[in-house]
Amino acid sequence: MTSAEDISKMFQIESQKLQNLLDIADSKTDMSIHEIIAVYYQVMNVSSMTTMLKRQTNSQSKELLEKIQQTEKLISERFNFIIHPKIMETLSTSIQELSQNLQSENSSEKSKEQIELDAKLFDELRQTMSTKEFVEQYEHELSHD
Repeated sequence: MTSAEDISKMFQIESQKLQNLLDIADSKTDMSIHEIIAVYYQVMNVSSMTTMLKRQTNSQSKELLEKIQQTEKLISERFNFIIHPKIMETLSTSIQELSQNLQSENSSEKSKEQIELDAKLFDELRQTMSTKEFVEQYEHELSHD
């Protein structure tokens, strides 16, 4: 069985990973799909940990309770109200731009290179739309808390 100290260390490590990912998300104007998914995964992972730890942590572990509260505040104030809306806006803009690029292409007599480029754009559009759906699910959960 894992000791309370081990759980606390694991939470500290995961919280630090979250902090690092949020710093990256804050500093970048154009995150990749992989980076977006990594940020949301870590937010959900740490959120689940805080919920579990709050139930299991007794009042004797003030240091851990303080870290849980700091982490919840970080997610609530920094991620939910600053980074998440920025990501939603970026995804929406990207989908709109990709759709416009694909629609504006002249459909008559496309070269092999143009067909391959269009296929890549369709794939990027599909990935971006899937990611936006994933992000919208997070937003939906936020509105039901």
